[in-house]
Amino acid sequence: MPAFHPFRTLKRALPRGLFGRSLIIIVAPMMILQGVVTYAFFVRHYDIMTARMAHGVAADVAFLVSIDEGYPPGKARTALLDMAARNLDYQITVLPGQHLATPQHHNNWFLKNAMETVFANQLGESYKFTSREIVDYVDLKVEVKDGVLRVMIPRKRIVASNAYIFILWMVVSSLLLIAVAIVFLRNQIRPIQQLALVAEAFGKGRTVPDFKPYGAAEVRSAAQAFVTMRERIERYVQQRTEMLAGVSHDLKTPLTRLKLELAMMDDNPETRALHEDVVEMERMLDEYLEFARGEGGEESETADLSDIVNEAAAYAARGRGAGPDRLKVDAAPGIALAVKRHALRRCTTNLIDNALKHGAHVDVALRKNGRFVEILVDDDGPGIPENRREEAFRPFHRLDEGRNLQKGGVGLGLAIARDIVRAHGGDLTLAKSDMGGLRAAILLPV
Repeated sequence: MPAFHPFRTLKRALPRGLFGRSLIIIVAPMMILQGVVTYAFFVRHYDIMTARMAHGVAADVAFLVSIDEGYPPGKARTALLDMAARNLDYQITVLPGQHLATPQHHNNWFLKNAMETVFANQLGESYKFTSREIVDYVDLKVEVKDGVLRVMIPRKRIVASNAYIFILWMVVSSLLLIAVAIVFLRNQIRPIQQLALVAEAFGKGRTVPDFKPYGAAEVRSAAQAFVTMRERIERYVQQRTEMLAGVSHDLKTPLTRLKLELAMMDDNPETRALHEDVVEMERMLDEYLEFARGEGGEESETADLSDIVNEAAAYAARGRGAGPDRLKVDAAPGIALAVKRHALRRCTTNLIDNALKHGAHVDVALRKNGRFVEILVDDDGPGIPENRREEAFRPFHRLDEGRNLQKGGVGLGLAIARDIVRAHGGDLTLAKSDMGGLRAAILLPV
């Protein structure tokens, strides 16, 4: 059984978002402070004040008992009790000849303790008495020598009435403070969320030209650093693309002259071999430049991925002469995404072409899986061993045994495909296909 780690459990229970954690930082101290204040009020102030009020009521009752005990029944005792009832705001009744049953019941322990203490100290003896709460009154009965003295005491004379008002004000003020904190935190978190969305969009290769830093000074500083970084990356990509375009032009010019010169020479085995070498050099140069350029100049646009997959499948099938019996496509329309259309189509075409090259049957599928869109290319070819699949993505590397996806090339086919997919914020993986061959899976975030 694994050991219990309280801090890890607490960490898993905490919110993962900055808003939730910031709210806890504000609310937790407030709740702790209110708990301490509430405890201090009820245990110290409330209990002490209630005990004092109960003691005062007990003293009043002891005074009434002394009147009842000190005067015989008659007009004088009745007049004194009536005067005491008016001045003390009690309802006093004498029940002659009655007795209290045993045991005695008490609803208010503060009053019980105070009565016992006052009787012992002021009257020097103990009296049987009961108490019970009736709506807004406490019905107190004390057994005296000639019957029972019944006193109806207003509950507010014993229990502090401002306790619930204190709690109400405390709760209302807390809710108002929490509401203000939520509004303030949302305004502070919004620039961070916006920065995260912009950074995610830029990582997926999408343009974000209208982003402007705002919010707190630290957030603006981070956003400005992102804007500066984005401008440097875009400038670097543009400069590299322009440089490679110039290199491509400069290198292709002499190759074109060589092709023209070979075309003017007599057709013989030597010239045919030279022509094949020139074509191979031109193809290798195109592949090098394609890998280095990485489709950096193309802008993202919202497109239906089913159109891209169908176009790529049709192009690959046309190049391999594959009919519907060899290539099946399951790409339902309706999945739209902001992508670099030509780059993604070329990437998908290369994967389908490789599958047709090594397999007799190929299945292509487009589907949405949670927060990702998958383009799956399955074949029934020889496949690639699991320990060699990641090796197949290495630039300028060709597999020497088994299936070679870069056959006839310089080892850049899968490297270029993965570079295109990762430029969209996704990934390209290889796995074993249900058809027995290889599965190439393009994962694009929604």
